Amino acid sequence: MVLHLLTFSTFTSSFIDLLEDEGIGENTYFILGGDERHTIIHRDNIRLSKRPTGFFERIKFYLDLVSCSHSSRKIVIHGLFDIRIIGLLFLQQGLLKKCYWVIWGGDLYRFKLAKKNVKNWVYEILRRPIIRKMGNLLTYIQGDIDLARKWYSATGKHHNCLMYHSNIYKEHPLKERELDNVVNIQLGNSADPSNNHLEILERLLPYKNENIKIYAPLSYGNPDYAKFVMDKGSSLFGDNFIPQIELLDFNRYLEFLEKIDIAIFNHDRQQAMGNIITLIGLGKKVHLKNSITPWNMFRTMGITVYPASKIELTSIEKSTSLKNINIIKNKFSRETLVKQWSGILNHE
Repeated sequence: MVLHLLTFSTFTSSFIDLLEDEGIGENTYFILGGDERHTIIHRDNIRLSKRPTGFFERIKFYLDLVSCSHSSRKIVIHGLFDIRIIGLLFLQQGLLKKCYWVIWGGDLYRFKLAKKNVKNWVYEILRRPIIRKMGNLLTYIQGDIDLARKWYSATGKHHNCLMYHSNIYKEHPLKERELDNVVNIQLGNSADPSNNHLEILERLLPYKNENIKIYAPLSYGNPDYAKFVMDKGSSLFGDNFIPQIELLDFNRYLEFLEKIDIAIFNHDRQQAMGNIITLIGLGKKVHLKNSITPWNMFRTMGITVYPASKIELTSIEKSTSLKNINIIKNKFSRETLVKQWSGILNHE
């Protein structure tokens, strides 16, 4: 049995469906909280666990978790965030050789970006030996593996894996755009301060009087920060700034991305990769910081991306767009994802 430790997220349901529909491995899914706006189809091998409150409930929860961890053949940790998982692994480091850490990004960069306080200091003391001794590391971004080895002296085996359905090419027929000459710009992917929205809003100010629409997805993240971005965007760009505060389902979100011309992601770390891969696969012009690990990954693959420090409203050339689409289609396919997870979960 393979134990998966997950949270409710945009990835969870489609990931479980992928493994079950393709018959990959014998899996048990232990879901520990998260954003419960994301629903999951009930299956007998899914355990939903809310954060325990009472003393006896807490003890029972840990006993169940420990039992499943020891009886499993492999443990797949989908993002190393939850203090319960960190506590379990710190106290029972013998489990680490059979653990597979699916590196999300925020979990890797946490010690660099988290506030400096006692709580986070203790958190890092617990995480450091766990990451160092973790048996297996899963990601498709070599730069993140390099950072894990540099920052945490990680010794685990690297398994190249696209990780989730959100990171694969989506075959989606593009509709003919209306000839309105509006340049539609996507700014970031969430209401997380790591998007650095204000910096890009100020960088777009020279184009304030151009025919532009700025869309900012703010449906999840920090509500106070979302309000700050909405207020600032509206004050600078008026009705040309359009916050997206509704959580869209997959098809509606694809339709939204379809109308985007230019997408700007101003993160200081690897983040929003599902958005970025999908937009490049739709032939869109994507701006990133050239200091983050995905920049080198895309450039090495031959994909053209543009620096977030230099924004121009010019369209991506058709030949460049088609080249990018073909590379994404070949490198980020469902077939590749299935093959990778089959090799990881079925291999002894």
